[in-house]
Amino acid sequence: MSNEQYTHGHHESVLRSHLWRTAENSAGFLLPLLGESSTVLDVGCGPGNITADLAARVAHGTVTGIDRSADVVARAAHDYPVDQHRNLHFRVADVTALPFEDGHFDVVYVHQVLQHLSDPVGALREMRRVLKVGGLLAARDADYGGFIWSPGDPVLDRWLDLYHRVTRANGAEADGGRHLKAWVLAAGFDDLTVTTSNWTFESPEECEWWGGLWAERVVHSDFARQALDYSLTTPEELEAIAHAFREWSRHRAAIFVIPNFEVLARR
Repeated sequence: MSNEQYTHGHHESVLRSHLWRTAENSAGFLLPLLGESSTVLDVGCGPGNITADLAARVAHGTVTGIDRSADVVARAAHDYPVDQHRNLHFRVADVTALPFEDGHFDVVYVHQVLQHLSDPVGALREMRRVLKVGGLLAARDADYGGFIWSPGDPVLDRWLDLYHRVTRANGAEADGGRHLKAWVLAAGFDDLTVTTSNWTFESPEECEWWGGLWAERVVHSDFARQALDYSLTTPEELEAIAHAFREWSRHRAAIFVIPNFEVLARR
């Protein structure tokens, strides 16, 4: 198992954001290309909700979700038991050494993972290895450097700078979205299509949810622990950032936009 450091960890505030994701809001660029008999690998499946959505769309195929975290895989397997989801399977695995033979899958889907890896190109080469000839890679990553929010707040500017510092200390690339095309090309794919789409939080309910989970994340998640371990911040500053997120979320004109880059590539 590789020694990658996942910036967010699996605190409840992190899983809450993962559980919000669906195939529609996170894999819409892939859905029209799924066949009913497709064999699909979901890399970094987390709690398995998108994985289960994909399985529902390949009724005569199979979907395998993998994650490095045994606890998260156990939760996914519990929430989506095989006796109720017969074409859906979860296992602990490392994307740098996938436990599958060459040419095993029709589709490999990887969502919000590559930005957290120290060698995203190497991981993509491994995904390419397990794809069938003509198989489809579907990769999607956000770009923190492109985040837009209003009203502005210098404390939240400091949060974004701190996030970049933590990810750099982990050997990762928080602005992964803008590099996604280059990474896929470097991994040996040459038949690809690039699109973009946004997650937008603007209603009072959406802003309260988004601001609230980040207010928790900056003081309780692995991001907070790492920022402190790397001596990049103080507990007092993290509390101030959490307060700024709560204040932002209550503003009548609050909006937060997250750009995502998407690449579809054939082996």
